[in-house]
Amino acid sequence: MSNDEFIKLRDDIIRAGNNAVRNAQKENLEMGIPNVYSRNGKLYYELPSGEITSETPDIYKNCDDL
Repeated sequence: MSNDEFIKLRDDIIRAGNNAVRNAQKENLEMGIPNVYSRNGKLYYELPSGEITSETPDIYKNCDDL
């Protein structure tokens, strides 16, 4: 595999992964499930309303198994 072929394959894999993540995030919000992000070790939640908060939403408060 040439370097150019490798770079194209790498870019295609990254693009597919990014698209899958965006689709999953959209589906979560449509089902009322907040998306979870981490920045500098702190968790943030994107609520279906579009609000970003660091307060754990009720839906995640009893998820001890996660």
